[in-house]
Amino acid sequence: MAADILNKMDANGKTEVTNVLPKDIGTDYSFKRQIVWKNAIGFLIFHLMGLWGLCLMVSQLIRKSVSRLVCTICASEGVTIGAHRLYSHKAFKARPLLRAVLIFLQTMAGQNCMYIWVRDHRLHHRYSDTDADPHNAKRGFFFCHIGWLMSKKHPYVKLMGKNIDMSDLEADWMVMFQKRFYKTLYVICAILLPVWVPVHFFGESWLHSFLVAYVCRTVLQLNGTWLVNSAAHIYGTRPYDKNLQPVESWFVSMISLGEGWHNYHHAFPWDYKAAELPTLFNQTAHIIKFFERIGLAYDLKVVPQDMIKNRIHMTGDGTHYEYGNDEARSSVEARGPLHPLNPTYNTTFKAPQPVLKKEGLPLYHETDLVKETKIRHRPIGLAH
Repeated sequence: MAADILNKMDANGKTEVTNVLPKDIGTDYSFKRQIVWKNAIGFLIFHLMGLWGLCLMVSQLIRKSVSRLVCTICASEGVTIGAHRLYSHKAFKARPLLRAVLIFLQTMAGQNCMYIWVRDHRLHHRYSDTDADPHNAKRGFFFCHIGWLMSKKHPYVKLMGKNIDMSDLEADWMVMFQKRFYKTLYVICAILLPVWVPVHFFGESWLHSFLVAYVCRTVLQLNGTWLVNSAAHIYGTRPYDKNLQPVESWFVSMISLGEGWHNYHHAFPWDYKAAELPTLFNQTAHIIKFFERIGLAYDLKVVPQDMIKNRIHMTGDGTHYEYGNDEARSSVEARGPLHPLNPTYNTTFKAPQPVLKKEGLPLYHETDLVKETKIRHRPIGLAH
C-alpha cells in the first residue's frame, strides 16, 4: 500500500508527496522504516540514567520518595486529564484556571507540547492501528511502545495528519502560548522546578535530584503512557468491539491511572471516564468528577447505557462481565496465573486486521467522521 504514495522533487529541490491515499488504509508489512539514530541512542542513554535514578530513589528516605510520587502523579494527570480527555476528545469542558493548571502539568510531563500531543492522538484514533496511525500496534509491541519515536513517520501519517482539525486548540491562547515557548517552558516546568525542590527543601545534591526528580520520573511516566499504546492494544479482551485492535487491560489501567480500558475508549472515545465503569482503577475519572463538584469542570460526556449494551451485542467478543457468555469468557488465557491483573491477560480469539475508510473513526461523538478529504501537498520534510 505504501507504493500508492509517490515522491518527486519540486523546482526548489524539495521532496513532495504527489499521490493521494487509496480507498482503504490498512497495514503494509513490507514497508521498511528508517531509524533515527540520534533518537534511539538518546532514549537508550536516558533510560540508563533513569535506572540510575531509580536505584537512588529506592535508597533514599520515604519523605523524598513521597514528594516524587506526588509530582509524578500530578504530571501524569496533566496528560491523562488535560491532553487526553479534555483537549483530544472534548470529553468535558474546563474553566480557564483548570486549563492553565493542566497545561502546566502536561508541560512537566515532557511529552511534547499540548498541540502536537493532541494532533498525534487524534490521528491515532482516526486511523487506529493502520499505517496512518503514528504508533500502529500491528507493527509489534516494541514499535508501538517506543520504536515509533525512533524512526521516521510513515507517509500516511504525514498525509492524513494534515486533515486533523486543530482549530479548537488554535483558538486557545494558552495552548498556543505553550506551543510557541515550549522549549523554555519545558526546561522550567519539567527540569528546573522538580529538581530544585528536593535540593532546596531536603538538602539533596543537584546530581541526585536531577537523576531522580527529572530523569527517573520522566522515564517512568513515559513508559506508563507508552504501555497504553502497546500493552493496551495487544494483551486483553475486546468486550465492546472485536473489530478494534485495542483491548481492556486491568494491568495498564492500574499503572496509568485509568487509561487501560482501551477497547471501551476506542469504541466510545468521547466518554470522560474512558471506561464503562468509573470505579475500578480509574483515578482520573474521580478527579474529573471532583473538579466538576468544585465548579472547575462541566458538561461531562457519558455514553448512554443502551448504546453501550447495543454495541456489546453487535460487535463485542462475548467476554463482557454482564452481557457476555460463558463460552467466550472461557477463551481467556494468560502466560502464568489466569488473573485479570496479569499483564499478558488475553483471549484465544484472533486479533482483527483493521482496514479503514478515509473518513476514519469517531473522536468526539458517535457520528463524528471526516466527511471530505482535502490533502494539501507540501514538502515531506515539513511538520504537518
